[in-house]
Amino acid sequence: MRSAAVTAEGDRIRWVELPGEEPARVYVHGLGASAPAYFAASAVHPLLAGRRSLLIDLLGHGHSDRPEAFGYTLEEHADALAAALAEAEVEGAEVIGHSMGGAVAIVLAARHPALVSRLVLVDANLDPQPCLPGTAGSSGIASYSEEEFLAGGWQEVRDRAGAHWWATMRLAGRTALYRSAVHLAAGTQPTMRELLLELKVPRTFLLPEADGPLPGTDALEAAGVTVVALPDCGHNIMLDNPDGFARATATALARG
Repeated sequence: MRSAAVTAEGDRIRWVELPGEEPARVYVHGLGASAPAYFAASAVHPLLAGRRSLLIDLLGHGHSDRPEAFGYTLEEHADALAAALAEAEVEGAEVIGHSMGGAVAIVLAARHPALVSRLVLVDANLDPQPCLPGTAGSSGIASYSEEEFLAGGWQEVRDRAGAHWWATMRLAGRTALYRSAVHLAAGTQPTMRELLLELKVPRTFLLPEADGPLPGTDALEAAGVTVVALPDCGHNIMLDNPDGFARATATALARG
């Protein structure tokens, strides 16, 4: 495991790195998740293996540090990730981001364009979301105040998240989980969707076929974003349909 200090206080992002050819591939997890847990099988899939691959845990998540003073905005996550990639001597990476990780990847590409050569967004957040009390995702977490969440709201989220998600969510710092969820639900200015439309690198958006058409598909495709719906999966496409995910991702990364 490798690590890099990414804040003035010395807080460290950690990642699992697989050796291989350049340019590197960077895998970024979603809210309450961990990149090695969600992407290890994908990184070594026959269609994707052989490339230098960094499975990175964002600050507050997985194996990385969980600073209480960090703001956990999408911009701060992206800047911390950029610092880790600089330490790893990564440039022009192929970035694969799931859910919140996709939103962070968009902001990374917008703020640090030299670091990103291609984007594969896996059912990523593109738009601000309203608070939805009683749900387990970012909208549900954001419906609490920080004090409420830390005082016991996190236990309600745990019970709604289910055993699979909680297996990695429990590793996240509770302050980090809450603030990340609040900022993910609020989105960025311009929005992640607006930033994505303006990027010039090859971009692919993967979504579950069962979710129906992605809102705004026509505008995305007109801006050069390839939208691909995959069968036999839910939100965690790489886990639910690993072969379909690997095929779609390999195709996306080969596209000019």
